Amino acid sequence: MDSAEAADAPRAPHVPVMLTECVEALDVADTVGAAVLVDCTLGLGGHSEALLERYPDARLFGLDRDPEALVRSRARLARFGDRFEAVHAVYDELPDVLAERGVKRVHGVLFDLGVSSMQLDMRERGFAYAYDAPLDMRMDQTAPLTAYEVVNTYPVGDLARILRDYGEERFAKRVAQAIVAERERAPIERTGVLAELVRSAIPAATRRTGGHPAKRAFQALRIEVNGELEVLGRAVPRAVDLLAVGGRVAVLSYHSLEDRWVKRVFAAGAESTAPRGLPIAPPGTEPVLRLLTRGAQEPTAEELAANPRAASAKFRVAERVRTGSVRARLDA
Repeated sequence: MDSAEAADAPRAPHVPVMLTECVEALDVADTVGAAVLVDCTLGLGGHSEALLERYPDARLFGLDRDPEALVRSRARLARFGDRFEAVHAVYDELPDVLAERGVKRVHGVLFDLGVSSMQLDMRERGFAYAYDAPLDMRMDQTAPLTAYEVVNTYPVGDLARILRDYGEERFAKRVAQAIVAERERAPIERTGVLAELVRSAIPAATRRTGGHPAKRAFQALRIEVNGELEVLGRAVPRAVDLLAVGGRVAVLSYHSLEDRWVKRVFAAGAESTAPRGLPIAPPGTEPVLRLLTRGAQEPTAEELAANPRAASAKFRVAERVRTGSVRARLDA
């Protein structure tokens, strides 16, 4: 999957980001008979296909909230038979998905966050500012909230907060005020209208660098419409707590807020909870995770040349080394 900034890149066929790194990160499946893997963001199935090919004894569950992605990935991965199951679910629902199937522990979990190439390239979905389309941006088109509702009904203060917090837009208040002024004349229904409105609201000097001025606003609206950060906040700790000892979780993120949260979850699991200065850590306070990436790993120059949509990717991997709840540590 890709960040909103991906719309600046030329349209390209779907290429899974950091594919080799993702597959190698879950090589615990080589040492576990009948390993259970989860692709929490199935998309078009590129990562899942590589995992199923590389680990022929593994079983994989693929989750996605987008029904169109499920149709396409089921067709692509049908040759793997009952080793693969696609599930219509948001990834914070993983515990329920596994419980319904009698699965208590998994050995590898992959998250590839953000909007998918398919969603960006389907113009009618309204994710890309480069195309004129209805304001939608829903990853799951059965969900009620659309970008149209956000743009045309949210108070100016809420719009400014979303643009600032989710899009890191320096001129969030100006853009929000411009949106409210325009919608008082007529509803804003199209991505093209919104993109031009955002461009006009940002000072000309700023517009000369950094790509299209609307990219941050579109990213922010997409995150709001799909509740991405709230879902992520629940999903990663839940996934870590479902890992068997020796299991691994790998996360590809494309936004600083996403990567910051993943870093926090991993750090909570990788640190001792014992008070400092104790000569021996009491039982239950030892780290439950081991970090397998030094900081956030980024795509190679060769991958970026071949796949510009990977430009903002950050990759982190952690391994469970003992039992214990990371969710409980975060809540403490």
